[in-house]
Amino acid sequence: MAGKEVFFEDDYILSETDEKGYILYASDSFCKIAKYTKEELLGKPHNIVRHPDMPRVAFKMLWDAITTKGFWRGIVKNRTKDGNYYWVDAVVLRRVVNGKIIYCSIRTKPKRQDVEEAEKLYATLE
Repeated sequence: MAGKEVFFEDDYILSETDEKGYILYASDSFCKIAKYTKEELLGKPHNIVRHPDMPRVAFKMLWDAITTKGFWRGIVKNRTKDGNYYWVDAVVLRRVVNGKIIYCSIRTKPKRQDVEEAEKLYATLE
């Protein structure tokens, strides 16, 4: 299930989730790169695009940082609906909107060197 790497053409990808990680908003660019329709993404857990190569401890570090600092930034490998994958440079922010916690994820194209470093790091975390 290796799949092939795909690259997004847009400047950024946006999504928002509720405090349990369910998708509230998915930009057109997110749908396009992930190969899902908005209807397939909305209301689903954001980990629908989680690639199995991503170590669980990486997401623990993400949530620890969001909990303590209110944000996290890192390189993430995601899986498309058809089994391919794409890398992103992600920033996740915690916001409070009308008394509810919302997580906003803004993803851009990563530098190749950052992807290579992330692959090496993630291999040591498995």
